[in-house]
Amino acid sequence: MAVDTSAGFRYRGRVSKMPPTIQTLTIKDTETLTKGDLVTLESGEIDLAATDDSTILGVVLNTAAGTDSTTTYEVIVDADAIYGVYDASARVKGATLDISGTTGAMTVTTSSNADVTVYAPSTADEETLVMITHGEHADN
Repeated sequence: MAVDTSAGFRYRGRVSKMPPTIQTLTIKDTETLTKGDLVTLESGEIDLAATDDSTILGVVLNTAAGTDSTTTYEVIVDADAIYGVYDASARVKGATLDISGTTGAMTVTTSSNADVTVYAPSTADEETLVMITHGEHADN
C-alpha cells in the first residue's frame, strides 16, 4: 500500500478504542483552516496551531475560509487521539516532534518544543503515528 504523502494529520483511532469525540467550535480569527490542520483552543475558540502552543486541541475535519467568531469547524478533541502524518524520516516510539507548516501543509519536524509524541515506530516509507504530547493538549 502506498503511503499518503499529502500534508495534514489524519485520525487513526484512540488509545481507549472509543470513537472520536467531535465538537463543533468557532474560529477565533479570520483565516482559512484546512481538513487535517491541528488547532489550539484559545478563550473557547479555535486557532491554527503552531509549534510551542500549549493548548493544542485536535484536528479539523472540514475546510473553510473562516470569519472570526462566526465560522464553525468540526474538530476531534480527544487527548488520546492517534493521528497519522506523512514524514519522510524513520521514527522511534516515544520520540517527540514539533508541528510544522501552515494551513493545508502541516507536518512534523525535528523536536525542540515536543508538540507531539510518536505513538509507534515507523520507517521512512510509513506514515508516522503521533499523539499530542501530554501537557500540550488543551485538556491536560
